[in-house]
Amino acid sequence: MCKAGAISSVFAGFLIGFPVAALPATCVWKVTDHSNHVMYLGGSWHALRASDYPIPSAFNRALDASSRLALEVDPNEMHAADKSISQAALYPKGDSFKNHVDPRTYNYIRRLFEMLNVPEEKFVHYRPWFIALALQSPGNRGMSTSLGVEQFLTSRARSQSKQIIGLETAREHAGVFLGLSDSQSEALLLLTFIPGGGNNGSQANLMNAWRNGNADAIWHAVHDGFRDFPSLGDRILEARNRNWIPKMEGYLRSGQAYFVVAGAAHMGGPGGVLALLRGRGYRIEQL
Repeated sequence: MCKAGAISSVFAGFLIGFPVAALPATCVWKVTDHSNHVMYLGGSWHALRASDYPIPSAFNRALDASSRLALEVDPNEMHAADKSISQAALYPKGDSFKNHVDPRTYNYIRRLFEMLNVPEEKFVHYRPWFIALALQSPGNRGMSTSLGVEQFLTSRARSQSKQIIGLETAREHAGVFLGLSDSQSEALLLLTFIPGGGNNGSQANLMNAWRNGNADAIWHAVHDGFRDFPSLGDRILEARNRNWIPKMEGYLRSGQAYFVVAGAAHMGGPGGVLALLRGRGYRIEQL
């Protein structure tokens, strides 16, 4: 799954001789408020391969025109988020995965891990959502988060001594998974085995949509995967989008130059960041 976050000195460093019309559309947008304060939005791809580089140059131009970078989570807090998730992934002593899912789900997972030569005791103590995350690990698809857009931008921002913040705290980010009900947790696991795994469409097609700035296509692919589990889809995408909007509006009002980067699936669709900002009267231009 996919997994899936600005700017006052824009004109000084943004185009440097390139007319906007000559550049292909990308998953980067300029947001302008009524006071002509500007913020950039970037729809990221969390894990990439070395062969996916270079990423669209609009990401570099937006960062160069920014004084601050806002990601889904401050990278300095990611270790705390990962630790919280890992600790909460284990059931209390005496409880197990088997007690919280349909017997058919349990038998399917047991047979799957038998084929992978993973003993039952190695997975039975973990919650379904954690097993889903493990099975969907980018490394299983030859990709790496160390090559993802966020890591690339973080390294570049640090080299330019730019402040990096998070749209969510480590606790809020971990809570996306930690607060799942048993049925939502099992649903997330089952989506792993549905063709597309919540990303209906080939990886190549989705990557092409990302490179060409087609956020709606990416949103549709992810949203369709949650069609039978709408509460889960809302929790992972739309609810977080709604929580982010007040923070983004604060960034705009500050008059500082923010580049806000989040997973591309958060940008498109009727409940996406772009639609929510347009609904509040902000002017949005795709770069």
